[in-house]
Amino acid sequence: MTSNALRSAGIAAGAGGEECIAARGSDYAVLARQVKNAGMLDRRPGYYSLKIAANLGLFALAGTAFVLLGRSWWQMLVAAFLGIVFTQIAFVGHDAGHRQIAGSRRVNDLLGLVHGNLLIGLSYGWWVTKHNRHHANPNHEDRDPDVANGAIAFTTDHVRSRRRWATRTLARHQAYLFFPLLLLEGVNLHVASVRALFGDDMGRTRSKPVEALMLGVHLAGYLTALLVVLTPLQALVFVVVHQCVFGLYMGCTFAPNHKGMPTVREADKLDYLRRQVLTSRNIRGGRFADFVLGGLNYQIEHHLFPSMPRPSLRRAQELVRAHCGKHGLTYHESSIVGSYGQVLRHLHAVGAPLRRVPDAG
Repeated sequence: MTSNALRSAGIAAGAGGEECIAARGSDYAVLARQVKNAGMLDRRPGYYSLKIAANLGLFALAGTAFVLLGRSWWQMLVAAFLGIVFTQIAFVGHDAGHRQIAGSRRVNDLLGLVHGNLLIGLSYGWWVTKHNRHHANPNHEDRDPDVANGAIAFTTDHVRSRRRWATRTLARHQAYLFFPLLLLEGVNLHVASVRALFGDDMGRTRSKPVEALMLGVHLAGYLTALLVVLTPLQALVFVVVHQCVFGLYMGCTFAPNHKGMPTVREADKLDYLRRQVLTSRNIRGGRFADFVLGGLNYQIEHHLFPSMPRPSLRRAQELVRAHCGKHGLTYHESSIVGSYGQVLRHLHAVGAPLRRVPDAG
């Protein structure tokens, strides 16, 4: 879906868009006051204390099972379980990055470093820098790093820019390859975290030594435990299973949020409310979805109020949905299965030009 979908929703683009924005500039402010007055932005230390304790308990359970099983192929079940636990821990790191947990930035950063760098081996500083760019410009074809031209082509312009046979073949069949590629997402995140330490992808350069130390401790502890307890072959398979489950779970969590929703270009003049609502998709599913998706199933509310604590997102949904209805904005919700179908159909449509025109030779 492109900016045409935004125009069909009644959003001015190009010339004249500034006047539209000026007329509607207070729409978000009205909603923000309602949310604040209802106490939905207040911190929830009790909830996060229990959530962190539960995650650490699951982490300890996985570690205990790992030690007790010893050199057994049943360890692959532990590896899969640990992939799930890693993702739940990552959700807390995500919330810390948005300052949802504590009022102090220092406390949030400390929690983020521990959950990200130390426990799961991902750079908190790199992720925060990248994720803030996404939140500022969701689904923007030039500014959102989450829709950048990579292994997957999310726009027709990305498809047209591909010249190599391998990348064109990948784009041609990307709808079928999407979920298999997510198995590699965990490895991709680890590699990007390490690369960020040697590049300019981290905003807080002063934290690089601390991040590097924590990533080093994580890697050393991870590899030492595997090589001491398991045979080399078992250790290798354990890593593959663990990282594949982690990557698939992470990818399946983030994919429904914006993929297949309208994209934005420089010519589209959108105010904050419309930019966040029209490019986001919520997932239905009740408390089960809340747990499995880490609160990201309330993607519209999360994008409108990034610092809102996770348990308040459900409460905010009614206010946000009513506000969108009042202003004629499409409030997009889907089931988890339905959302994946929308994503795959979008990827299949994007790759269509390459299927119609076969590669020369």
